[in-house]
Amino acid sequence: MSPSGVILYGPPGSGKDTITAELSSLRPEFTLFQRLKAGPGRTTGYRLTTSERIEELAQAGEVLYRNSRYGAEYAIDRSEVSALVDSGRIPVLHMGQVAGARAVASHPINWVRVLLWCPEDVTRQRCQGRGDKDVEARLKVWHETRQDLLDHAAEPWSLVIRTDQVSAAQAAQDIDDARSAGTTAEVRDIRGLVG
Repeated sequence: MSPSGVILYGPPGSGKDTITAELSSLRPEFTLFQRLKAGPGRTTGYRLTTSERIEELAQAGEVLYRNSRYGAEYAIDRSEVSALVDSGRIPVLHMGQVAGARAVASHPINWVRVLLWCPEDVTRQRCQGRGDKDVEARLKVWHETRQDLLDHAAEPWSLVIRTDQVSAAQAAQDIDDARSAGTTAEVRDIRGLVG
């Protein structure tokens, strides 16, 4: 089977961390891709760096995607994706922008593009439940993600999963099955999903 990776796209609280943990327990090759991060906020799951270093990598053509959110700057570097793939790993990338999912999918491996979705009240409950200090900011991002999806309704997805209706274990199994089957991304009508 050719090298593959997983893109988990969804709003805050949609289950990206939980499903990634389930994927890793299902198959140890699944590995969270740790984005580069410069700025304040959470440090777990990131490789901390400086804005200057991200700019250097961008100038060298090494950045697949970069964005700013929550007062910090983030980047996905081509060499780290390649290093994971070359070591036999299956990178799992967490995305919050369709443009980012599209940019990363240009990296030449077989990507399973997964849209994770949950209603706003579920995001609120999950963010409060995990102790987020910036719940209102995360709800704002939920609305931005919804608008992003509506603006890109023709974006292809390999899978669309309602994480308030499917267990994380089942979602992980569905993702691994799609990866094994080489499921291609296709345009799905998401307008009813995100309302």
